[in-house]
Amino acid sequence: MSDFEDKVVVITGAGGGLGKAHALEFARRGARVVVNDLGGSGDGVGSGDAADIVVEEIKAAGGDAIANNASVSSKEGAQSIIDDAVSAYGTVDILVNNAGTSSVARLQDLSNEQMMGDIQLKVYGAIYCARHALEYLKRSESAVIINTTTPGGKAPAAGTQPTAMSRAAGISLTKTWSKELAEFNIRVNTICIGLIKSGQHRSKWAVVHENDASYSLDDHWQVLAKSVPLGRVGEASEAGDVICFLASPKASYVTGTAINIDGGTSPVV
Repeated sequence: MSDFEDKVVVITGAGGGLGKAHALEFARRGARVVVNDLGGSGDGVGSGDAADIVVEEIKAAGGDAIANNASVSSKEGAQSIIDDAVSAYGTVDILVNNAGTSSVARLQDLSNEQMMGDIQLKVYGAIYCARHALEYLKRSESAVIINTTTPGGKAPAAGTQPTAMSRAAGISLTKTWSKELAEFNIRVNTICIGLIKSGQHRSKWAVVHENDASYSLDDHWQVLAKSVPLGRVGEASEAGDVICFLASPKASYVTGTAINIDGGTSPVV
């Protein structure tokens, strides 16, 4: 039997990139997946409802999934995600707080609106989802919360606010929740994601490619890889493998950890 057979996994921001990779991997391993995304194009190309597209892909491969298009930035949106999970599958066993975008600026350019919007999405969004899922997680025999953050939350560089600040808060929440929820056998960890092939980076390549048709996507990855000790940009599926390990019984004694998935880029462990 799969590690996730009959387990119910809720993944926010799962319409593309990392979230999609997580959703596909959990489904492949037998989980029933709630794919949350606001819509649009999760991989930075084309258009359409990203969550529905991922659900269709999962079902085409023989998996079980439903879509939800609510925003985690509001209490009502987060509640609807959990309500949909419970309505479809009866409970929640694993919550992956993955919703978020890259938002960076230097102090003199950082607006209050940019700062508050980032905190609302990444910090309050995670809190809202965890709060609404908690009663169901407490009933599960193997409940897990995994927060997506970044190495910048541990060691921020210049000009990386507000993302570095909100991700530092996510790492802090991870440690706090791991201690608070241990009595219910709920494990809480965070994956600190570095440079991974995603829609954001493909969109940046597309802008350059528009002005220079000779600049290929492979060229783009090679340029970005120069800053990575392992010499390449990571695949979203590699993060999916790690997150599935952390959610599985194989990691049953792992909680309160922050694991870098960055090819060795972070200056801290």
